[in-house]
Amino acid sequence: MTTLWDTTGTAVVQALAAERRTGGGVTSGLALTLVVVLDEKDVGDVEAAVRVAASRHPMRVLAVIRRQVEAPVPRLDAEVEIGGRYGPVESVVLRMYGRLALHAESVTLPLLAPDAPVVTYFYSQTPDVIAEDPLGVFAGRRITNVIRDQDPSAALKQRARDYRPGDTDLTWTVITPWRAALASAFDTVRSAATAVTVHGNPLDPSAQLLAGWLSSRLGLYVPVDHAEGKYISSVSLSFPDGLDISMRNENYKLIMSRTGQRDTIAPFPNRSTGDLLAEELRRLDDDDIYAQALGAVTGETGLEDRDPQRQHIWKDPAMTGKSN
Repeated sequence: MTTLWDTTGTAVVQALAAERRTGGGVTSGLALTLVVVLDEKDVGDVEAAVRVAASRHPMRVLAVIRRQVEAPVPRLDAEVEIGGRYGPVESVVLRMYGRLALHAESVTLPLLAPDAPVVTYFYSQTPDVIAEDPLGVFAGRRITNVIRDQDPSAALKQRARDYRPGDTDLTWTVITPWRAALASAFDTVRSAATAVTVHGNPLDPSAQLLAGWLSSRLGLYVPVDHAEGKYISSVSLSFPDGLDISMRNENYKLIMSRTGQRDTIAPFPNRSTGDLLAEELRRLDDDDIYAQALGAVTGETGLEDRDPQRQHIWKDPAMTGKSN
């Protein structure tokens, strides 16, 4: 690992080139650049998540840590590593101080892998308007995680207001096993469902998105009914021929009950953040299904039809509350 103190963007580029020359096979065939925006306290968690994702996607990781924006003198510290703590990837950790932290793109842009898609992952607090952060503007895909915000339910609504094609959220990725199981349940039915209910925490964004997905797919209102637990506990479906189907999560097992049939049991493991991140990195196109589910649960319409191009909106924190 090469550590650079009080350095420049040019020196970081040169250090990465030097590491690549000695990195061997690790440095070939990069599929994407993953820009992770995080706080210092989250470094360990991000390293663990990226290691899992990197084992499935060859990438260059640029970890951007904005520290002490109020510092009077701008400074850049960097760590450049090939195949280290972040797994079998090229990684550059950038710690920015002072006004430099407000212009993180000036250091990050020259470090992007050439001719490779860019994904920005806001691990920590997501800006209310992603266009106010240039690290989100130059990316083709943007990953957030509203469950980490102070008010996840309100943050989910804000994600809908600020949505552009290419956005996604890990609270949506969490419910992939639920969506797969529910879709398979319809393989053996011949009529449309007349009533569907998601049972769980009504304030949980994953439960809300699952209800939104079902609403957008089935064309009926799907409520989230309060049940014990922090997240989704079960889903119930009723059909006009008297068939009732219920799915419930018990101790990481999905139990499906059907009228007149024996219960079926399937594994339903709890996935790590790294697993969720790896799933999102499998697709680099717009997720219209997510947009429709997000719109259904928040009341925002036409999300998938919005302009995918974001334009940077400069907002200087030092000027907040000051008149022109």
